[in-house]
Formats: sequence, C-alpha cells, structure tokens
Amino acid sequence: MLRLLGTRYLLATALAAALAAVAIGIPTDLLPNPWFKRMTPVRTTDLVLWPLTSLAAGALLATYALPRSAGRQSDATAGVGGGLLGVLAVGCPVCNKLVVLALGFSGALTYFAPIQPALGALAILMTLFVLRRRLLALQRGCPADPIVSPESASVSAS
Repeated sequence: MLRLLGTRYLLATALAAALAAVAIGIPTDLLPNPWFKRMTPVRTTDLVLWPLTSLAAGALLATYALPRSAGRQSDATAGVGGGLLGVLAVGCPVCNKLVVLALGFSGALTYFAPIQPALGALAILMTLFVLRRRLLALQRGCPADPIVSPESASVSAS
C-alpha cells in the first residue's frame, strides 16, 4: 500500500505528524513552553500516546495531500474527533477547565485521569480506522481525475 502512495505521501505524513506533535505537545506542556504549565507531572502513558497519536494524525492528514481526496464528511469528523480525544488523553486532567467544571478538581484526578489512557487508545483507533477507510477508497478509485480532451468528449456525446 505504501509503495502505491509514494514519496509525496511519506513526506506529507512526516510533516503533518511533526505539526500534530507540536499542536498537541504545546498546550498539554509535553513540549516545554512559556505559555502553558501542567499542574500534574507528565506520565509515561502521555509520552507513549503523544507520538502515536501524532503519527496517526499525520498519516491521516497526509491523505488530503494526495492528488485526489476520497472520503466522506463523516471521515473528517471522526478524524477531528480522534485528534481531540488525543489531546484530552495526554493533557493535564486538572488543567482542562471543562473537566474540572464537570467533575471538580478531585473528580478530575479521581475519575478522569484514570480513563485518559483509554481515551488515548480510542483516539488512535478512531484515527487509524478513518485512515484505513481513506486509503482503501483511494486505492479503489482513480488516483487523479482523468483528462478529458475535446475530441474524446465529442466522441462520447455522439
């Protein structure tokens, strides 16, 4: 399958994965930065899920750089959902204002933090599922729109 996709896809995957890693790593403070601070220490699962989520998201995003984008709107929605779950999975549980609002500070640590690895696994699985659907659709379909010349258009019309 990768042989069919070519160098363009692999380069786009590497670039998109790096961008996804930065986009996830900065607000979750997995990449040290002056703008965001974690209130809880980084866990080993965060350091495992972060690159896996970034690679899956990068491979999915790279499919949009292929000559013909195939897929449905539901694929894009599921891809975005996988990315958001990935951010929730590696983020600080008490830094997420929505989680703290819904569960409180102790609830975020007691109930939300333990399910974050499962959210990360779900994020990766969702993203890989959509990636597989897109790649299969691209493999089945024509990789580029056919060039229609005026002569062939008039022949097919008659």
